Amino acid sequence: MRPATLLLAAGLTSVLAVASGCAPADDNTTAPAASGSAGAAACTPAQLKTLAAGKLTIGTDDPAYPPWFADNKPESGQGFESAVAYAVATKLGYSKDQVVWTRVTFNNAIAPGPKTFDFDVNEFSITDERKKAVDFSSPYYDVTQTVITLKTSKIAGAKSLADLKDAKLGAQVGTTSYRSITEVVKPTAQPAVFNNNDDAKKALQNGQIDGLVVDLPTAFYITGAELDNGTIVGQLPQPSGTPEQFGLVLDKGSALTSCVSQAVDALRADGTLKNLEQQWLSSTQGAPTLS
Repeated sequence: MRPATLLLAAGLTSVLAVASGCAPADDNTTAPAASGSAGAAACTPAQLKTLAAGKLTIGTDDPAYPPWFADNKPESGQGFESAVAYAVATKLGYSKDQVVWTRVTFNNAIAPGPKTFDFDVNEFSITDERKKAVDFSSPYYDVTQTVITLKTSKIAGAKSLADLKDAKLGAQVGTTSYRSITEVVKPTAQPAVFNNNDDAKKALQNGQIDGLVVDLPTAFYITGAELDNGTIVGQLPQPSGTPEQFGLVLDKGSALTSCVSQAVDALRADGTLKNLEQQWLSSTQGAPTLS
């Protein structure tokens, strides 16, 4: 779900502006119930039981890719998810110098067991299966999965899901991108699985797969900034019509879940999430939807 690392900052918006489709609809999102209850007075650094007193430890992957992060530096506050993380920290009463970043692989972050972070931000789609092992905050972003390929590929002109039936598709292991292949596209060929999108992108360039499935903003970044001959085939319908949403990951039963969800809800209510989308993901519009 993520391309190779490049500097994001102001230049990214113009790179992404190559087209896009189906902008997220955060304004109408219904947040899942948070674990437990916490009043505003309890959601302060003095009251929150974080890993380190007076500090908020936030996890993400290494490398962390645009447009979610800039230049693999989550501490910069640049990129959509880095900006969201700092906005949540601010709502909880933490200054930027009280935020500590730690690196955790995608699969380890959602695996059962104690965490090395207070919350993790890494394009984690909220699913019932994952909820068995971890807590999620209220959703901060609505997402669609998208097929990308090379302009020379046999699927470059695909207009429907039926046109992808004979395609060899790939996705990062453990992601909802892979689930979209198996549950939505249902190709005759077994999908290829990769440890990360760098490996998947190389496989696409080498002709080992016909197409790669990633989230929409990542699709625009890869095809606009990383593949000389890349193109977006189209967005995939939501599995079973259920909107896919990203949430912050916390330890199962974390005492912080309710407060973190309250912070996300407040950022949605005051327009911060929408503003950050417009700043970092504004150009993800225009990609066709396959049906």
